[in-house]
Amino acid sequence: MLSRAVDVKARNNGGDAPPPPPPAPFSPAGGLGLNTTPEYVPYSDFDFQSLNLALNQEWIELDLFHYGLARFSEQEFEAAGLTAEDRYLIQYMAEQEVGHATLISNMLGGRGAKQCTYTYPFTTVRQFLDFCQKLTRFGESGVYGFLEHLDSRAAASLLLDSITTEARQQMIFRQFEGLFPMPVWFETGITQSMAWTLLAPYITSCPAENPRIEWQNFPALNITNNPDATPLVTNGIAGQDTSPGITRNRSEPLSSPGRTVTFTWEDPGKTVGYNNSYTTSSSAGPPKFVAWISQLNTTYTPLQDIQGNSGSTSQPGGFVFGEGTAPVVNGTMFVLLTDSDLYVTPFNLSLLNPHVVAGPALYQSG
Repeated sequence: MLSRAVDVKARNNGGDAPPPPPPAPFSPAGGLGLNTTPEYVPYSDFDFQSLNLALNQEWIELDLFHYGLARFSEQEFEAAGLTAEDRYLIQYMAEQEVGHATLISNMLGGRGAKQCTYTYPFTTVRQFLDFCQKLTRFGESGVYGFLEHLDSRAAASLLLDSITTEARQQMIFRQFEGLFPMPVWFETGITQSMAWTLLAPYITSCPAENPRIEWQNFPALNITNNPDATPLVTNGIAGQDTSPGITRNRSEPLSSPGRTVTFTWEDPGKTVGYNNSYTTSSSAGPPKFVAWISQLNTTYTPLQDIQGNSGSTSQPGGFVFGEGTAPVVNGTMFVLLTDSDLYVTPFNLSLLNPHVVAGPALYQSG
């Protein structure tokens, strides 16, 4: 270790040259954006498009939380195990979204998206809670994926302050659904195109002045046997209790390694998104692999039994840091079809975009 430290010093300071003075008392050399006057604005089109995508996410969450509270009666919420205090927490989360949307709108100087109209895929309170925990999952992960790539470090710092709240919202909805609240060691990030692919189907129409979203829409991927966490079973088979709770340990997991997972997927060229003004596309070749994006890992399994636009694979096992640590596949995570098992890490996940055949889809694992 000593020789390595000397080598680093020599490389940085020209051998015996003295180190540069610290930037301020009690501050080590290095760091970005220190001793500056921050400007909380986008510095590039990449910044604008990333922040505007996040703004669209905040708008739908604001609408969704209000919609669910208005759509279902007190009796329906109580039958699902949610009290008046629980319903107020959902209302407060909607108020948080007002703040998040205002923050990003201000950073975009009023040029960002305005609220749209939306279509939701649920008819019961339990399905509403499940959709909320999935929507907040890809909203959170969509920001994690681009946050450290923003040119504007100041804007990134404020967006981080909002997305940490959204992470807590996702955990709350898991608790409302009777799921273990945080079954992973690390929260994963996904690319903007992956997040936009997941978000676009629920946006019906938007004001004409909304700026166009430039990220790619991939063809849709459907997991035809996705584990279902919505049935409310109290003291049922195997003693499962999926009523709301601070934490719930399932005697029978939703899924486990080796489980056969089946898929169908769409071809490119379908119109999606608000006003049907976006078209799905893919530059990938034929599908060969299933990419499982979770925690710090992108794990591949072979796509098998391919018949037209359907196929299957087996849920992988494995651990983040080796046997006995956190399972790689757990929680609400992301699955895609790819034409390559390209090696990627969390910081360069966008290299996978050209190889996406379809997806992502959210897999209710663990």
